[in-house]
Amino acid sequence: MPEGHTLHRLAGALDDAFAGGVPEVSSPQGRFADGAALLDGSRLERAWAHGKLLFVDFAGERTLHVHLGLIGKWFVLPVDPPGSEPPAVGEVRLRLLDEEHVADLRGPMACVVVDQEEVARLVSRQGPDPLQPDQDPDAAYRKISRSGKTIAELLMDQSVVAGVGNIYRCEVLWRHRLHPLRPGRSLKRSSWQLVWDDLVHLMPWGVRTGSIITLDDVLEDVRERITAGETVVVPREFAVYKRNGEPCLRCGATVRHKVVAGRNLFWCGNCQRRT
Repeated sequence: MPEGHTLHRLAGALDDAFAGGVPEVSSPQGRFADGAALLDGSRLERAWAHGKLLFVDFAGERTLHVHLGLIGKWFVLPVDPPGSEPPAVGEVRLRLLDEEHVADLRGPMACVVVDQEEVARLVSRQGPDPLQPDQDPDAAYRKISRSGKTIAELLMDQSVVAGVGNIYRCEVLWRHRLHPLRPGRSLKRSSWQLVWDDLVHLMPWGVRTGSIITLDDVLEDVRERITAGETVVVPREFAVYKRNGEPCLRCGATVRHKVVAGRNLFWCGNCQRRT
C-alpha cells in the first residue's frame, strides 16, 4: 500500500494538471458511471491528501474520495497530441481528461463521491498527518501512551498517525535507537517528539522526489544536486529495511527481522535494544 508521501505527491500532480479547470469525468470500466456523471462538467477546485486518503474537491461541495489500497494506481500523464483522447487500457474505474492531461484510476479500494460531512468523518478517524501543517503530535501520543501494543504496530495504525508505512516505520525507529517491540506506553513523550519531528523532516522529501529517503548522507547528496539544478535519481538505500542478516550501518551488529502487524519489520539487534 502506498505510503502517505505518495498520496500527497499524487494530489499535487492532480492539482497541477486539473485544478481550476473542468475536466471530463468518465468511467470507461462502467463501475463508477453514476459517480462520474455527478462530477462531469463541474469545476475541479483542488486535490489533497490526509495520510493514505486522497480527496478531490469539485464545485457544488462534492468531493471524490479515493483510497488506492494494495493494488490501486492513478497516473497523471500528458495527452499526446494535445486535444486527443487516449484509449483506455485495462480496467479504468475513473478517468479525468482535458486538452493536455489524462488521469486514469485503476484498482482502487475506494472510489466514491461524498459530501463535506463524510469528508470530515473520514479525516476524523485518522491520526495526525506529518505532511499536513498545524497537526498535533500529542493527539497521537495520547493513544500511544495508553497502549500495550508495540510501537511498531502503533506507527502502522492510521488512527494513531496517518501516512506512515512500513519503510518509514522501520527506518525512523532505527534513527532514534528505539526497539520496535517495546510497548507504546513505555515510550517517553520526548522520544515520540523526536520521531514525529523526524517524520515531518523526512516525508516531504518523499513528496518532492517520489522516493523514500532516510539516510542523512543520501539526503544531503540529493539536496545538493537539486540545488544545483541536476536531475536526481534517488538510490534505494536504507539502514535496516530489507537488510535482514546484514550488518547495521551504525554499529555493525546483525539486522533482525520479524513479521509485525502483517508486515516485515527490520531492526538492529544491538543499537535498538529493548532497554
